[in-house]
Amino acid sequence: MLLRFKELYSKQIIKTLQGEFKYPNKHQMPKLSKIVVNMGVGDAVLDSKVINHAISDMTAITGQKPYTTYAKKSIASFKLREGMKLGCKVTLRRDRMFEFLERLVLVALPRVKEFKGLSVKSFDGKGNITFGIKEQIVFPEINYDKIDKIRGMDITIVTTAKTNEEAKLLLSGFNLPFYN
Repeated sequence: MLLRFKELYSKQIIKTLQGEFKYPNKHQMPKLSKIVVNMGVGDAVLDSKVINHAISDMTAITGQKPYTTYAKKSIASFKLREGMKLGCKVTLRRDRMFEFLERLVLVALPRVKEFKGLSVKSFDGKGNITFGIKEQIVFPEINYDKIDKIRGMDITIVTTAKTNEEAKLLLSGFNLPFYN
């Protein structure tokens, strides 16, 4: 398993951040903390077997078995009962995080139709960014013939950066495209 993005961070991005923000200590440098991939499956209310397809897709995309999320309370108008399975999510750390980020930047995002880049408004003010992908089929691990339905997912990249500017420079080092 070749982790080019992990090596890129340790050899190039750290130098760029040091030159820009003049950190007195190398441990103050912003770095990636984790990546959370979440897939909500609203159709699971009507058919409980749908969640299994979402779980298999998420496992193929991330290389890790997802955690199933459940409804916290009942809502009669949505035909939702407390404890029903509603989605799945995965938290990626360390090597799997860098591997997923590499596939996301180099393979998946270029395959998204009419993709302009990530909005800088997607940052939360503390150096984390959240964005959505409308189709899981942009990942090459998904076999187009075997999917039952096209589903989207939310991806959150959590960093140790204190400001959005630090996080933007960090993520730009990984070639994540941004627009204003």
